Formats: sequence, structure tokens, C-alpha cells
Amino acid sequence: MNNIEGKGAAVEVLDTLVIGGGQSGLAMGHYLKRQGRRFLILDANPRIGDAWRQRWDTLRLFTPAKFDGLPGMPFPGDGLSFPGKDELADFMESYAAAFDLPVCTSVRVERLWREQGRYVAVSDGRRWEAGNVVVATGCTQAPRLPDFAPGLDPSIVQLHSSEYRNPGQLREGRVLVVGLGNSGAEIALEVSRTHPTVIAGKPGGELPVRHGRTAARFVFPVVRFLGLYVLTLGTPVGRKAAAHKLSHADPLIRTKSKDLAAAGVEFVPRVTGVQDGRPVVADSPLRDVSNVIWCTGYRESFDWIEPRVFDDDGRLRQRRGVATDVPGLFFLGEEFMYAAVSATLLGSCRDARYLAGRIPAAS
Repeated sequence: MNNIEGKGAAVEVLDTLVIGGGQSGLAMGHYLKRQGRRFLILDANPRIGDAWRQRWDTLRLFTPAKFDGLPGMPFPGDGLSFPGKDELADFMESYAAAFDLPVCTSVRVERLWREQGRYVAVSDGRRWEAGNVVVATGCTQAPRLPDFAPGLDPSIVQLHSSEYRNPGQLREGRVLVVGLGNSGAEIALEVSRTHPTVIAGKPGGELPVRHGRTAARFVFPVVRFLGLYVLTLGTPVGRKAAAHKLSHADPLIRTKSKDLAAAGVEFVPRVTGVQDGRPVVADSPLRDVSNVIWCTGYRESFDWIEPRVFDDDGRLRQRRGVATDVPGLFFLGEEFMYAAVSATLLGSCRDARYLAGRIPAAS
């Protein structure tokens, strides 16, 4: 990379800037390095893999290790095991070191805009310029909370799933888990071992087989094929699946409704508001709740990018990761960006390879 002086600080001039150093950004870095590009990966976290380390303590991947590698490096160990989040984080750190990828940590890009044919990114007084930018910040950047969440009584412990680590963070008393997706089901099952637990919401279906080694051997190869090659925006069934995903929770994979019921978890309808500082379910406030864990997902957060990159329906203006009306801008690791697995290790690696072949040479 070249350095030039400008506006009171050194400016790094690159062919391609990758914003986000998770699995998507690292996979892209692998392909860019193979092409001999001048590039840099910026990551907001202090350490590579921290986006995974910061999740709850017992989180394990749903996919077996044989599907959890990155380009050029398989995941180590038993291919039918399901790695923990810290194992994956350490693997990502080892991957970056093995391929000598240029990752700059503790850098959160504050603003990105286009100026005189190049993109400009700034963070804490530092400035980077590049002909191309790949936004690989992923789909878990901005926790989504309902507007009425601040109305809960201050005595109630509130945590988003991104903040939850273990039951030790909770007060004694009943726990309400809001959201019956995979995160909600897994967290509810865990906290039910130490606290009376209620879960609010409706599942979006369930994987019809038991999760585990047998499924890893026989079922997940089929799921992998469907997710990569059938459920894509290039097929009618894939487009239908994408539209369904926008309004429904993912099917429960490891922890099923029967597992929650067997653990004594109580099911209630969705939370619709707050009354007298208490969460409202079925038009009545739950009076005896001491803790609320919001497993309500995430929203996309690209307000730091100029110009606006969303259409009127709030969707990214992109086609298979290529911005449709802004040259040199690319996206990676977003939900159903091209396929049902686009936000996973499998999908982001495939999408990175595709995008790397479409990034133009710097002028």
C-alpha cells in the first residue's frame, strides 16, 4: 500500500478496502491476496474473532466442523463435532496469521464516501482511500429492540442476546425470553436450569431430525447442497424462501419446542408492549418477571455509508453482493444476499470467491 500526506494525517491508498474482519472479511482477504491486490482489512474489535468471543459462553455452531473451514484451511479436529464459539474465534485468528492477512483491529469506520473516483473511509482521525470497498460487517451489527423496551420497570434486568453471557448476569426470579428463534430457544433452555423461564413467540418451524453427529454425517451434506445451490435468488424456490425469511423466524435446529417443554419452560404469545412497567402478553401484563432477554435479532446498520445504499423497501441495492448503482462497492456476509447460507461460513466463503472475481483493478 502507498501512503500520501493529506489533511493533516497520513492517508493509506489501496486497491481494495475490506471493512469487517469476521469470517466474510477474512475469506475475501484470502482471495484478494491470491490476486496480488493492495488491500487492508479493518475490524472494529480489539482481536480477530472477537465478534464470536463476545457471544454467550456456551454457544456452539450448528454446522459440523467439516463445514466450518475457511478458504485454504479446514477446521481442525473431529469433522463431525460442533465447535464452540471460542474455538471458531481462535481458528479465525490462526487463519489470519497463517495467510499473513493485513488486518487492522480496533478500527470502527465512522464514515465512508466517494470522492474523485475513490472511496474514502475515516476513523478516529485516520483516513484510507481505495478504488474498491467490500463491506463485510455481517448481519449482527445493530441489536434490534422493540420501541417499548425502555418502558420496562428499572428493577427488571434487560439484556439483548448479544449482551447475554450466562445465567450469572440475572437476578433471582422469573426470566422472560422474547423471541422463539434459535438464540431464544438455546438461551431459554440454559436459563431454565437456574431460573423459572417463560418464552414468548412462535417458532418458524423445526428441523425434522435430531441435531448431532448422525445428522452431521447424513443430513447436513444435503442441507449444505440445498443452501448453496437450490435456495438461491437464481431459482424460483429460492426467491420464495428469501421472501419468507424476511417475515419469519428461522426453523429451530438444535433445541426444539419439546426440549423446552420438558425443561419446564412456559410458552406465551408474543410481547406486544409495556403496561405499568411490565411486559404485556395477550393483553395482560406479566407481573412476576425479574429479567427479560431480548432474542429479537439484529437490524442492518449502514448509516455511515454515503450515498444511501437501501431501496425504498429497506433492502440493500445489490445483486449478488455487487452494488447495483454505485461502482466499486460490494457487500458480503448479509442474510440471503444470494443464497440461504450467505450469512454463514459456507455461504460467505463461496460469495467471497465470486465477488473477488468481479472487483475491478485499481485505476
